[in-house]
Order: sequence, then C-alpha cells, then structure tokens
Amino acid sequence: MSMDPALSTATAPDALASDDAGPELLISHLLRSGVVLSLTLVTFGMSLTFLHHPDYFSSAQALQRLTAPERGPHQLVDVLAGMREARGQAFVMAGLLALMATPVLRVALSLLVFSRRKDKAFVAVTSGVLCLLLLSFLLGAVE
Repeated sequence: MSMDPALSTATAPDALASDDAGPELLISHLLRSGVVLSLTLVTFGMSLTFLHHPDYFSSAQALQRLTAPERGPHQLVDVLAGMREARGQAFVMAGLLALMATPVLRVALSLLVFSRRKDKAFVAVTSGVLCLLLLSFLLGAVE
C-alpha cells in the first residue's frame, strides 16, 4: 500500500506548526493569566474597600478621599503589608502591578524561547527590549 505524496507533504508543515505552537500557546496562556489575575485582584480589592467603607456609596467627600493620589500604597512593601492587613486599595494596586508585569514577563518568556531555538538575532533584540523595560521601571522608581 503506497502513501499518497500529497498527503505526506501536507502533514510535514502541520508537524512543524505544532512544534512552533508550543511557545505561542505558552505566551498566550501567560498573557491571559496575567490579565485574569489582574482583574481578579482589582475586583476583589474594590469589593473589599466598599465592604469596609460603605459610606463611599453615599458620601461624595468620602469617595473623594478614597481616590486622592496620595492615599494608596506607592511601594511594593506597602502593597504587600496592605494585602496582609486586608486593605482593598493594596489589592487594587497589586492588580495594577500584575497588569504592568504581564508584558514584561511575556518579553522574558520570548527571550527564553529564542535562546532555546538559538536564534541570536532575536535574542539580541529581545534582550535589548527587556533591558529597556527594566530600565524604565528603575528610572520610574527613582522619581
């Protein structure tokens, strides 16, 4: 029984595509998980805030105090301490930090994928992008 040559060549690209799909699926799951985690933390934090302070529903002044820029935690240590104390604003800030970290983790994961494939050009470009992202966070923390 002979195999049809058209079928054998049609399956070869599919096999290659499935090998390439692994990292793409991993990156897709990372991005999706980061957004879901962020949404969960922000929603939980907002619920916790309004549960602890029901006056935010009825008082414009109380709600204005809540949204004042100097009110929330501004350092990672403060966010973690606030989460231990079950403060809603700390969970909201953790959700925002998770949302900001998601694309950075995506670039880091891409760097690992390109390194594993030994693609030197993409490793160099992705390393540069990751360095610029990390530098922007460091410079932002200085200010």
